[in-house]
Amino acid sequence: MESLAREFRRRVLGRPTLAALTGALAIAFSGILYRYAEVSPETGAFFRCLFALPPLWLLTRREDAHLGPRGRRARWFAWGAGAFLAVDLLLWHHSIEAVGAGLATVLANMQVVLVGVMAWALLGERPAVRSLAAIPIAVAGIVLISGVLETDAYGDNPELGAVLGVSAGLAYSVFLLTLRHGSQDVRRVAGPLFDVTLAAAIVIVPAGLVAGTLDFMPPLESAAWLALLALTSQVVGWLLISVSLTRLPAVVTSILLTLQPVGSVLFAAALLDERPSILQLAGTAAILAGLVVASAGRGREHSTAQARAEAPAG
Repeated sequence: MESLAREFRRRVLGRPTLAALTGALAIAFSGILYRYAEVSPETGAFFRCLFALPPLWLLTRREDAHLGPRGRRARWFAWGAGAFLAVDLLLWHHSIEAVGAGLATVLANMQVVLVGVMAWALLGERPAVRSLAAIPIAVAGIVLISGVLETDAYGDNPELGAVLGVSAGLAYSVFLLTLRHGSQDVRRVAGPLFDVTLAAAIVIVPAGLVAGTLDFMPPLESAAWLALLALTSQVVGWLLISVSLTRLPAVVTSILLTLQPVGSVLFAAALLDERPSILQLAGTAAILAGLVVASAGRGREHSTAQARAEAPAG
């Protein structure tokens, strides 16, 4: 096992671009795997977190054995961040139901544009001019995806899907900022992710019970899809991206960040037969342009804090 871990670090983590691409690809399938599970948004969000806990716990034990126990302050902030992650996951899964897996993922990744402004509002961190310039570009994309300018937009309710998707991005922005504010030890990745995932699972339960749509015993096939979603996205994808983005130049990161939402749209078209309209695809392009402008506007020195604040949603 130890030799396998060393080989993994050498072949994958030793190549941060490859690691980031692998992580982005894993997360790109998250909405599709949720669709395959054919469960309610509350059920999908809950089991995505629940099934991720055992492997994250094992990784956390290994991390703590090497670095020592985590500080109480960092863990409290991680738990607080987990509550916002729960909100993000619930909103995002409902957005998928309204506008499709591909477009919902693009909308949720608005957090790359929003996080700089929210850091300014909440933490007094003045954003770069390019980060502010990205906002009207991305907003135009939201309008186009929402379908308000046409009658044949894709989705059961694209307007609602756009609202839910952007709201998910807002919640994810607060999640990232809260997690970043509480964790200054850049060597720790698994421990904070375990805490936020456990907290999110706990918060989702009462929300699902109130909605009456949380199924604690989904069909076996659905559970298998959700287990695959948890392992690929919540565990492997998030860990690979968190580790690799801190070691890449900003220009490379800005390009890699667009791979995940682009991949989601393409894979959803191929595997789920999702067919966004021309205007919705134009809106997707506008949001992606906003992501590139916002991430490039944070300077050539790509700090660990910035990289964590740009981890893709989904």
